Amino acid sequence: MARHIYQCPLRWSDMDAFGHVNNAVFVRYLEEARIDFMFRLAPGDGSPSFSGGSVVARHEIDYVRPLVHRHEPVTIESWVTKIGAASLTIAYEIKDADQVYVRASTVVVPFDLEAQRPRRISAEERSFLEEYVDDGSDSGSGALAA
Repeated sequence: MARHIYQCPLRWSDMDAFGHVNNAVFVRYLEEARIDFMFRLAPGDGSPSFSGGSVVARHEIDYVRPLVHRHEPVTIESWVTKIGAASLTIAYEIKDADQVYVRASTVVVPFDLEAQRPRRISAEERSFLEEYVDDGSDSGSGALAA
């Protein structure tokens, strides 16, 4: 199983009054990693995959430890835990080499912007996503691995 790796820069404005990255900011970090991952398939090669849009149906986040501002980016590893007919689940770890700050998952639904409704995952999208599927194991907390 491959994992998508995204190096996410930390911004000074990401910190809250307690001196660590605010919990709401982590949702933005997950979005940046997810878009970087999903658009690996689409625009550059002229593929229509994922370019029609997608919506987030659910986020689940476990905050493991505080992350404070520094100049080095934080690593976000992403992988797929489930592919359905019209949705997929992406799991994440926001981490450094020696510690995890956040474990999370997002249910994403491909969306037809023109018709304004969810759509099925295409064969090309499924083939791409299957390269990143983790079939179980030690990919986070029980709730996120489900």
